[in-house]
Amino acid sequence: MSKTSPIIMWFRQDLRLDDNPALIAAAESGKPVVAVFVFDEASEGIRKLGGAMRWWLHHSLKSLTKDLGALGVDLILRRGPGAEVIFDLAKEVGAENVVWNRRYGDAEQTVDATIKGDFEGEAKSYGGIIMHEPINVRTGTGNPYKVYTPFWKKFCEMGLPRDAHPAPQEIAGFGGDVASDNLDEWDLLPTKPDWSDGWLKVWTPGESAAQTRARAFMSDDLDVYDSARDLPGDDRTSRLSPHLRWGEISPYRLWQMAQDGRLSAGSKARETWVKELVWREFSYHLLQEWPDLANENFNTKYDSFPWRSDDEQLRAWQKGQTGYPIVDAGMRQLWQTGWMHNRVRMIVGSFLVKHLLLDWRHGEDWFWDTLVDGDPASNSAQWQWVAGTGADAAPFFRIFNPIMQAEKFDKDGVYIKKWVPELAKLPAKYLPSPWEAPLTVLRDAGVKLGDTYPRPIVDHKEARERALAALQEMREAVDG
Repeated sequence: MSKTSPIIMWFRQDLRLDDNPALIAAAESGKPVVAVFVFDEASEGIRKLGGAMRWWLHHSLKSLTKDLGALGVDLILRRGPGAEVIFDLAKEVGAENVVWNRRYGDAEQTVDATIKGDFEGEAKSYGGIIMHEPINVRTGTGNPYKVYTPFWKKFCEMGLPRDAHPAPQEIAGFGGDVASDNLDEWDLLPTKPDWSDGWLKVWTPGESAAQTRARAFMSDDLDVYDSARDLPGDDRTSRLSPHLRWGEISPYRLWQMAQDGRLSAGSKARETWVKELVWREFSYHLLQEWPDLANENFNTKYDSFPWRSDDEQLRAWQKGQTGYPIVDAGMRQLWQTGWMHNRVRMIVGSFLVKHLLLDWRHGEDWFWDTLVDGDPASNSAQWQWVAGTGADAAPFFRIFNPIMQAEKFDKDGVYIKKWVPELAKLPAKYLPSPWEAPLTVLRDAGVKLGDTYPRPIVDHKEARERALAALQEMREAVDG
């Protein structure tokens, strides 16, 4: 192959320069680098991005364009079927090499396999999205793990296969004129209405912001993560999930930052957070082995579960109008910021599938559209976890009591008051269940149930009994 022919670096879920194996390989080749991002919603089976993720992608690509430009490399933007775009681009620039970091969705892997099979030059992939390739983490019988704890133990036994690598200091740019789409013409940003107004005050997409956020978390919050991570009113979580979703920072880098921080190697807080990082890894290993994770029950006995259909209650849940303040606070935080605290994600998920008996796929789809961190592996795996249908899932009979959850994790009502401001003047003791407040207390707080704030759309005790009855009905159907 020609030493002067360019090499294509195809960015996908790895919008960063630091610890980017494919980019490092391209830079070290000495060839002129043609960097490209392909917005592919045309290849068969590719799932279209939700609105919140499209917003994040727009700003992340702007950041990556700037970072590459500082090294003298243009980021080419193309839209269309991934394989076709790469083949066409290779012909345009005379590239004999293309590199990328692997993806794990079934449709995405089909695209990548097509390129590897049909590309006339050399197409090479690297591991940059997760730390261990799924084929390398197996049980003693050679099967994929279905339970997290032994997966975690195996992961720790194996250690990391490599260190995180610094960003390349020099990259040979491609001097030719290559046509590129205009990012603004992709219409990734919402209009009419612009529901993202103010989001740039909450989020800063891009690699630089990801690294800044990671350093701040490691310095300020990691040492209390195990005790504070469940308190949404005093959010001490990392908030790195959207940066990880788009690969603006690598899991290798985060693992090493946690290991190298001021905490001792045996720190419970550090281990608790690192376990969450490995939960993400576990989800990708599940996706690799069970590619229909977003659509099909992992535990097939739940195919017989008697889900209800109730569009009105589904809309109430989506809009944060269920009458349960902790649920409504979470759903409003999601809509207004594109993100939700993890403890509250479990609460609202349990409420949808167990209190309302609505199919978990409704929740997965809503989160996919409204989360900035709508990860193709974690979103489906965690919805199946909370529904009891997934790998190592919470048992279906474990039904979160939204009143007790609010009392335990938001006892002063800070979170509820922020996101459900119509209840802000209620005494904290009544915030988890405002319908239990005396009429005089409600009046003094300016709350009129059924008017300024909805009454509960379902009674907790009755909903719990209905959910357990549905579970028994499924068991009887499975047992025949």
